[in-house]
Amino acid sequence: MFKNNIKIAWRSLKKQPFFTFLNTFGLAIGMAGALLITLYIHDELSYDRMFADADRIYRINADVKFGGLPEQLGESPEPMAETLMRDYPQVELATRLRNQGSILLRKANVTANVKELNSTFADSTFFKMFGIQLLDGDAKTALKDPNTLVLTRTAAEKHFGINNAVGQEMVLNNLGTFRVTGVMEDMPKNSLLRDHTVFMSMPSFQYAQIGHWGSLNYYTFVKMVPRADMAAFQEGLNSLIGRYLIPWIQDFYPGMTEESFKASGNFINYSAMPLTDIHLYSNMKSELSANGSIQNTYILSFVALFLVILAVVNFMNLSTAYSMKRAKEVGVRKTLGSNKSDLVRQFLTESGLICFLSLLIAVGIAFLALPFFNELANKAISIPFANPVFWLAIVLATILLGLLSGTYPAFFMSRFIPVKVLKGSGLSNLGGSKVRNSLVVFQFAVSILLIVATVVVYQQLSFIQSKELGYDKEQILVLEDINNVNGQEQALKSEILRLGQVQHVTLSSFLPTPSARTGQTFFKEGANNQEDAINMEHWRVDHDYLSTIGLELVAGRDFDVRIPTDSSAIIINETTLRTLNVSAENAIGLRISSDLGASEEDITYQTIIGVVQNFHYDSMRNNIESLCLAIGRFPGSMAIKMTAQNTASTVSAIEGIWNDIAPGQPFNYYFMDDSFNNSFESEQRLGQIFSIFTVLSILIACLGLFGLATFNAQKRTKEIGIRKVLGASVSQISYRLTTDFLKMVGWAIIISLPIGWYAMNKWLEDFSYRIEIQWWMLLLAAFLAIFIAVVTVSYQSIKAAIVNPVKSLRTE
Repeated sequence: MFKNNIKIAWRSLKKQPFFTFLNTFGLAIGMAGALLITLYIHDELSYDRMFADADRIYRINADVKFGGLPEQLGESPEPMAETLMRDYPQVELATRLRNQGSILLRKANVTANVKELNSTFADSTFFKMFGIQLLDGDAKTALKDPNTLVLTRTAAEKHFGINNAVGQEMVLNNLGTFRVTGVMEDMPKNSLLRDHTVFMSMPSFQYAQIGHWGSLNYYTFVKMVPRADMAAFQEGLNSLIGRYLIPWIQDFYPGMTEESFKASGNFINYSAMPLTDIHLYSNMKSELSANGSIQNTYILSFVALFLVILAVVNFMNLSTAYSMKRAKEVGVRKTLGSNKSDLVRQFLTESGLICFLSLLIAVGIAFLALPFFNELANKAISIPFANPVFWLAIVLATILLGLLSGTYPAFFMSRFIPVKVLKGSGLSNLGGSKVRNSLVVFQFAVSILLIVATVVVYQQLSFIQSKELGYDKEQILVLEDINNVNGQEQALKSEILRLGQVQHVTLSSFLPTPSARTGQTFFKEGANNQEDAINMEHWRVDHDYLSTIGLELVAGRDFDVRIPTDSSAIIINETTLRTLNVSAENAIGLRISSDLGASEEDITYQTIIGVVQNFHYDSMRNNIESLCLAIGRFPGSMAIKMTAQNTASTVSAIEGIWNDIAPGQPFNYYFMDDSFNNSFESEQRLGQIFSIFTVLSILIACLGLFGLATFNAQKRTKEIGIRKVLGASVSQISYRLTTDFLKMVGWAIIISLPIGWYAMNKWLEDFSYRIEIQWWMLLLAAFLAIFIAVVTVSYQSIKAAIVNPVKSLRTE
């Protein structure tokens, strides 16, 4: 019987090619979109699960408030790892990482440096912690001694080759010589260390063993013993403050107690986060690499679900709508002895066959679209064709989809009464119209919801990119790795300033776009209690920083190279004024110090000489925090303000100067506005993904609406002929046919707009600086839905209205 059902189903599908195309193509589009999103979500959920005992590895986080706004950090103090290993029996192993960022690396016998974008100092237990095997070298001792490092496969091949790297000498940042002691495989793309290529031994870092409980600069990972009591461990973490942090602070403040520390409003809370949660649940101020978002994952999960549901709704709608054409078939079958269960099996077989055909098309569409999707999502996803679990999941999902989409039409058509349908009476009242109308409303409600989301995401991105930032990011070229010029920074700066297209030049690693960051605690003169602490970012700049970056002074003056005392002067931002509780004018001349706990005669003060307008140097998700600028020599980068004319020739001229001063050294640069835009890459990608899948959802909804409009026009052929004979115009008939569908779109608008407004307001809450959802955004989504519906339906309406009424009235 199954073979017979398949044959009948195939013949039935061939007899109605238009219906088959709409159903198959609609399902295929929905399944292909859902498949791509499912692969994306699977990749997001797989982060860091490849490491040995990943479920037992945790990172120690710190929530801190000390003289400023609260901060959430993924880093902890330098002694944390050793202390946990010594004091906590639940800890089996601990290791630390100290992120170094980009470095310059070269073989000892060459002069040209190679830039490695991501490097870190690591304890010798690092490889054991994550179960990493070396391709060459001994993992137990590779990072044990000072001035040793391990390269990934990519880095080793770049410098020596895999088999020739171990034992070689390399010069780091033109300063120290390191010996290569191992080569490891590249870190997986779905790991938190995916971009890191150089791992240097922790003993090489001079501040790694000073017992500094106030420095939160180390990523500390612990591996717990099996079935460890995490609640007890978490409680023990909180006890570290009284046992270690407060005694360390008492070296500077002898009267400090844990109670007085908490009473001041300051706090430090340590917590353990599972390694496998970091990528999706961690959004700390400091991360080893860019993380994803569980919120975005949920959103995309709903989008995938909506696509499948929309495709299923299409099938149900079209199947029940076309049931009138098959009513007599059902009547004949019942007359010849078919019972209800036989008919249900037949119609379910047809829906299953359509789903199977849709699956083949969907996999093909997904395969062809995957390279573009990977580029859009910045992924390296592949379809696991060789994995039997993948095919099992696909087949089971297809069977389930066939049952979901075919059950209602199957039971609906199997209820037809043979006498009525064979006589032809009551064919126009077979029922199901309320269900079909409800499903159309649901389809368009989902589509409108996605339109609202897309509009809001793009408006937020537009707001971010056009917002007044408080500094000038346009036409600023940032030249990296200035330490390659071997002390000739000023000569390079002077030569570049000679170019006619260059307006200003400054030396500093600290820029408003993603760059070096450093925080420090200060005290006003005469107020050195911990309640008076001011925690703020401390940037080292040169005398031309403000003019180059375009920062606006609201009080005081800029640094002046002719004033020697400016070497101990600072310029603060407006947020710092609120922390100091003074006005901009009264802040000028105040002295502050970072010499925590020093005697009065040993304190070095810095004098505030200016106040700059607040500017955004962090993500729009975060508030602007306290900041001060001071003169200092940390010229890892050079920012060059250029005119808008002949940018390419100016860059070429700067490269020529670079090659003269630093021959053989890499010329690395970027534009500040590009760096700013890249900092919102995840939001931009989300907006693009939303746009694509919104278009897909609208396409699926339109396919269904087009099919229903076609069916409706055929169903009302005689009515249209009679109306034309009685004098109705083409426009009147088209209007009447279209209005029925617009009522359903109207209900969809009423349902979806409040939900869209609420959902996107929740999404916007993640941004400290955000737009308000305006009425016109919701109106635009409603107008687009109405326009799409009218365009979809009007073709069939007009086509039906212009048919010769003689032909319409002859229709059987």
